[in-house]
Amino acid sequence: MFRFRALPFLLLLITLPALAKPPRLTLFITVDALGSDLLLRTRPRLKGGLRQLTDSGAFYPYARYDYAKPRTAPGHATLATGANPWRHGIVDNRIINRATGKPERVFPDPSHPVLEAPLSQEDVSPANLLAETVADKLRLATQEQGKAIALSGKARSAIPLAGRLGQAYWYDETVGKFVTGTWYTKELPGWLKTFNAANPPDAWFSKTWEPLLPRTGYMGEDDRSYEGEFYGLGRTFPHPLTGGLTAPGPLSYSAFAISPLSLDLMVKAARAAIEGENLGKDEVPDLLAVSFSATDRVFHQYGPNSWEMQDTLYRLDKAVGDLVALAERAAGGRANLLVVLTADHGGAAVPEQWAASGVAAERVNPAALSKRLTEALRAQFGGDITATIEELDVYLGGKTLEGGKVDGAAVRRAAATWLAKQPAVTLAVASDDLYTMPDVAGLVAPLRRGYFPGRSGDVLFVVKPFHVISTESVGTNHGTPYAYDQLVPLILAGKGVRPGTYMREISTTDVAPTVAAALEMGLPSSAEGEPRYEALGAGR
Repeated sequence: MFRFRALPFLLLLITLPALAKPPRLTLFITVDALGSDLLLRTRPRLKGGLRQLTDSGAFYPYARYDYAKPRTAPGHATLATGANPWRHGIVDNRIINRATGKPERVFPDPSHPVLEAPLSQEDVSPANLLAETVADKLRLATQEQGKAIALSGKARSAIPLAGRLGQAYWYDETVGKFVTGTWYTKELPGWLKTFNAANPPDAWFSKTWEPLLPRTGYMGEDDRSYEGEFYGLGRTFPHPLTGGLTAPGPLSYSAFAISPLSLDLMVKAARAAIEGENLGKDEVPDLLAVSFSATDRVFHQYGPNSWEMQDTLYRLDKAVGDLVALAERAAGGRANLLVVLTADHGGAAVPEQWAASGVAAERVNPAALSKRLTEALRAQFGGDITATIEELDVYLGGKTLEGGKVDGAAVRRAAATWLAKQPAVTLAVASDDLYTMPDVAGLVAPLRRGYFPGRSGDVLFVVKPFHVISTESVGTNHGTPYAYDQLVPLILAGKGVRPGTYMREISTTDVAPTVAAALEMGLPSSAEGEPRYEALGAGR
């Protein structure tokens, strides 16, 4: 017979930590292209919010993406869901539409067009996102009383952070304003209309991007021949932001978006969202996700070792501090705030810089590789067969293949065999053999985790280390299963967090479960990771 022993039970309750209320506000910051190596080598020169978080929060320098192609859309989807692409379905920023043979964005949705901007084929809705996000979980757990707002310079970042049930807003370079899609709302909220009405990017039109520090604060050289000069920015400081125009327009809005001066625009937009939505003002937890995109744009054009990237990190350091201060005031103090900061991917150095240092690096042009593969397949099988390479995925098409005149599996395997023999390629596998091929070098497993049928390519491949896939002759890229692309930092700070530097490598699929645990919620339904209990304090 069960007997209730009151005294031991009460003693147990006294000795256990009380079930803590979740933080009023969670500030989820993602920094596009902030690899671990980039942050670690810049950290000693930082003095603002980013440095303060690494010094006083729970700092994981090595969080790894478990799939082979770390890119912006899948990275944000993984951070939001705790799942890899094989579950959430977002395999890249772009995929090849097999019906048309043309590339398309991964978040298109003709039935939910963008508001306040011209019709386009850009990312607009989370319809293709197949896994539940932290934002979705928060909305459901609070009976839709808790708010989840996501802001970014890119739609493909804001959309997965907001999920299906939050609100996503992103900067549109064609109009120089923050927009959204009709999936989320039929009309922009009043606070965003007011913010956009001031035309904030126009204020930077007549300004230039100058170094934030004296020139002695930068390592290396400013002028490097392998840097880009897109939108009239040029290779060296100062960088004009006019885009070659005489009045503000799409080209100047793009030039501004590339520059780290746009980090300040994101902070201002976050302030408007906090005030307009009253975030953090009651006991019902809210989520504000802010994705800084300028870092990635600078990375692609100038490379991670450039003066421009160094300057961007200095400016990010300040922007993070300003953003955290805003969130802290909104929540009524750090005791009511959880801060999460991480990144969607890292990135490679400019291959020509690596090569000049004696590293066996090379720039690999996917268009040229596609052309040669197409010619090889046509010579072997005859007829109309085409190969289109999108990063590490090969999409095969053409009337001969689609009409069933040749064996599709034979063509896919022939394409993989040809690719594997190319000097820049270390591994290639047909989708037919992806789950049976021996994983001798440990590269097949990341390909599997990043594969989603119907969206991924017919053949998957991996280039050799220090080989950068790029259609441009300048700048650099990311998207390989190597540490410089896969490893990113994770920082937790605020309510319920146990500070310290945790040197063990973790998975980026742990981020969403950790946030959910800190919010006293169940985990997102498709999450593969686990809460980082060691950073959530005693008994958490």
